[in-house]
Amino acid sequence: MSDVFHTPVTVDPRLLEILVCPVTRGPLTYDRDREELVSAGAKLAYPIRDGVPIMLAEDARQID
Repeated sequence: MSDVFHTPVTVDPRLLEILVCPVTRGPLTYDRDREELVSAGAKLAYPIRDGVPIMLAEDARQID
């Protein structure tokens, strides 16, 4: 664990194999610096809070 809030240092690769973007149903990549799961197809970044991916489009951040 990386800090007082027990945020994981990385996302389990097995989790990335199962999770897909709820908008495009496409693959996600993990952005370690921002603690987000990124959908290039939807141009959205889903936050990870307390180690839990928040897979709601309305909570996602728009990316370029």
